[in-house]
Amino acid sequence: MKPKLCNQCGAALTRRVVEDRERDVCPACHTIFYQNPLPVASAVVVDEARRVLLVRRKREPRRGMWCLPMGFAELDETIEAAALRELREEAGITGRVLGLLDVDSYASDFYGDLLVVSFEIERVSGQACPGDDAEEATYQPLDQVPPLAFPSNTKALCAYAARHGESWAIQDSFQRMEAGSEGAALLSDALLRLLDVHVREIAAGWLAEVRSNPTTTSYRKLEEDEAVSRAVVALSQFGHWLSGAGALVEVRAFYQNLGQERRRQGFALHEVLSSLTLLRKQIWEFARGHGVWSRPLEAYRVLELDRRIVAFFDRAMVHTAMGFESP
Repeated sequence: MKPKLCNQCGAALTRRVVEDRERDVCPACHTIFYQNPLPVASAVVVDEARRVLLVRRKREPRRGMWCLPMGFAELDETIEAAALRELREEAGITGRVLGLLDVDSYASDFYGDLLVVSFEIERVSGQACPGDDAEEATYQPLDQVPPLAFPSNTKALCAYAARHGESWAIQDSFQRMEAGSEGAALLSDALLRLLDVHVREIAAGWLAEVRSNPTTTSYRKLEEDEAVSRAVVALSQFGHWLSGAGALVEVRAFYQNLGQERRRQGFALHEVLSSLTLLRKQIWEFARGHGVWSRPLEAYRVLELDRRIVAFFDRAMVHTAMGFESP
């Protein structure tokens, strides 16, 4: 509530333009009454399952709605200490401030102008339980958060998701790759699609290398069109073959047939296996050249593809050798 009387001399205040803004001024003693927003601290606490701690409001404003644990900073208290205190009082959690997430100006019909400062906070101890100002306190999935009481809370959660989005994407992709789920989307799939667009370029680079490499001298006698066509087929199927167990039969048949064919053509086994190593090298160098190493997400994308390439070509070389040695 704005003051009506001067607290210095008791005179009625008037409105006057001071420092380019209209302000309350005492006409008797000339005291200027500056109005400042009230500081509010809020806490973003997210657990290992990516659920955020929310409380349901017991009092107005926005009674019955969900919000972050939050409240006004008090005198002789830092804004970080206010966030931790409100977290204890409203949700029963003791925490540790990890960093600033967002600062937002909010015009409240109930309280007036507010300055909402939101922090990312790590839970140290305690179990979620509602305090005096809350009806409930519980963790809810970040992707299923209900409408929140204050837009500043929504902004803070968006800032949190933006801060952690890349690391989550890396974790999820790694877990899917480790699980070996057939058809699961991985971050490196984007590079596989890029490889598919440039198959002829990669195949031509591979042919130039096998024809000049001392470990693959027999490949100099291959017809260029035949060699490139075979490499293009292999590269075109590469993404499909990496999709999971459903492609294992195709991979085995393709590379065993390749081994048998190269034996009939008079190639040495070590040359055939070396040619596959050089193809793997071409794929890796192309992917690496199109990666963005300045961002962790992009660096991981390239490294994930490398791991998939190595695993695939290990299998391909085994099947090629089996075909080569079969009667």
